Formats: sequence, structure tokens, C-alpha cells
Amino acid sequence: MVTRRDADGAALSSVSAAGIVAMMLTQLGVRPGDRCLEIGSGGYNAALLWRLAGPEGRVTSVDIDPIVVERARACLTAAGYDEVEVRCGDGEYGAPDAEPFDRIVVTVQATDIPPAWREQLAEGARLVVPLTMRGVSRAVAFTLTDGVLVSDDYEVCGFVPMQGAGTPDSPVAALHGGQVRLQQDPTQQVDAAALDAALATPRVEVWTGVMTGRNEPYLEHLDLWLATQMPQFCVLRADQEAVEAGVVEPTWAVFGTPAVTDGSSFAYRAWRDEGSPDGAEIGVYAHGPAAESLAATLATAHQEWDRGQRHRPQARITVHPAGTTDTQLPHGYVLDTAHSRLVIAWPAPPESR
Repeated sequence: MVTRRDADGAALSSVSAAGIVAMMLTQLGVRPGDRCLEIGSGGYNAALLWRLAGPEGRVTSVDIDPIVVERARACLTAAGYDEVEVRCGDGEYGAPDAEPFDRIVVTVQATDIPPAWREQLAEGARLVVPLTMRGVSRAVAFTLTDGVLVSDDYEVCGFVPMQGAGTPDSPVAALHGGQVRLQQDPTQQVDAAALDAALATPRVEVWTGVMTGRNEPYLEHLDLWLATQMPQFCVLRADQEAVEAGVVEPTWAVFGTPAVTDGSSFAYRAWRDEGSPDGAEIGVYAHGPAAESLAATLATAHQEWDRGQRHRPQARITVHPAGTTDTQLPHGYVLDTAHSRLVIAWPAPPESR
């Protein structure tokens, strides 16, 4: 539920769904006596942290918005949790005078891991952060191991973006009056006007023969796998009005559907459910002058995933300082951000071993 918006209507603060709160606290694994930092205040989550850490622990909560901070302080005091310290500040920098922390949880969407978060963690401590990687958002649980953040779990999530120094640079091409949006990697060059014109052209359909249920857990791995395999990868989101009008028919409108673009054409994942006991069939819809080739590219990627990665474990994500050389990184897909070099490594299929 959104609790605060800016002048343009964009969400600045929200209350997370109870299931998401429980999921991230489970990932965090707070123990009695832990020193906890929450980045992004609301009050409720901080109260739960205090209950888990107990009177021997410590909870510090930081938010950049003074209105949110005052509301969190008032709610915590009224509920009897006035021992939680709520600060007004940019979460990009953590709480340097209160470190080290055993647990840090971030409750806003991040596209990078600032140095302060890693530096303020004790060795062996845990960080849980909603991290966007090429448009794909996952709540990733990391443990600090020999100075490197190493993941052991990630789950689908969606949060309002960070403000302040960590404000994400996420170019978006707005189509159909803004009801359809393509979120690209900052390095991609796109022509929003050309893509808008492409959307008005008849769509190309390609069906893959890959069957799946919409809620199968490995789909969480699929989208991130596609993002690491395809240089043209982007994410399509759409308002319900555009979906109901048949302008686009994505698999997921709100959380985002995997897509590819060459700058003037685009293709995105679709599916059709005709009552088959095997579930729905994955397909691709595409628009624009390169629709056929882009549709084939995205369809082939789904077929490759089905053959080689479908039932493999999730990726291991490691976070290294920005100055780390290629020779010091483990094998995997490297995502460079302002402060970090993320390596996303997938288990090799059995036939590749």
C-alpha cells in the first residue's frame, strides 16, 4: 500500500505486504542480541526486528524523508517500541557511528550495493536487499564472507525505488501514452518514438512448445537467467487499461515481463492456456520492423532454458568492489554498477560438466 507520493504521483513510500515482510525477515535470520540496521523506515518492520533481536539487541532505522521518519517514530512510541532509534538520513551511507551490524535489511528498491552497507557489516553478517539487476527485481540474501557478499537465496519482490544518492538510473521508453513502458539497461540506446510506432503495427507471434504453470517457482530463476544471457534484454510493464484493451498481453504486467529490443522493435514473453493439463505454453509477441528476428531470439532463449536450466538451482550472486579486476572475479555474468561488480553465476547443466 502506497503511503506517500510525490507531486507527479510517483510512489515515495509504501507499506510492504505481510508476506513480503515475513519472507525478508526469514531471509535475514535475526538472532537475539543482533545489531540491526533497517534502511527505509515505516515502523512496523523495525518493531519486528526489535522483537527478534530482543532487549540485548539494537535496532536502528534510517529514512531520507523527514515525514516518514516522524511517522515511524510516533508509531513506534505509541506501540511501546521507543527503544528503536529512527534517524533521518540518506540510507546510501547507512549509520556509520552505530556500526558494526549483524543484520542489515533494505526496504527500498536498490540497483547497487553502496560501500557503506558492506563496510558496516560484521564478518559473517547478513544483508537482505531488494536488488534490481537489468530490470529484474529480487530480494537477495547475502552473507559477508572474507569481505565478499555471497548470496544464498533470492525471491521475487517489488519496492519503491531509493531516493537520494542511490536514486536509480533506469531509462524507460513510454509507449501508448505511458500505459506501456520498456525499462532498459542504462547502456542501451532506444528510440521511444520508433518503439511507440512499432506498437501500432500488427504483432508477430511465435510459440515455443515449452509448457509451464504460471506459479511454478523456477520461473523466478528464468527471468534473471534471461537477463544474463541476452544483451538486448529489457523489461515490459503495462497499466491494466492497456492489458484490458489488448494493446499488450504480457505474462506479468506489474512485476514486469522479460522482453528484448533493438531500439526500434521489441518482443516480449506471452503465454496461452487452452486447458492443457501441462499448463500454459510460453510464446513471444513482437512488434516492429525486426519483429520476426527478435521473436525468434527470445523464443530460442526460452527453449534453451527449458533444455538446460529449467530445474537447476538458482544462481549464486556475489558482490565485489568496483575496482576488482576481471582476473579476481569468479566465473559468471558480470554486472557493473557505480560501486560494485556483481557476478551472477549459474550452475552448469549436467551435460556441461
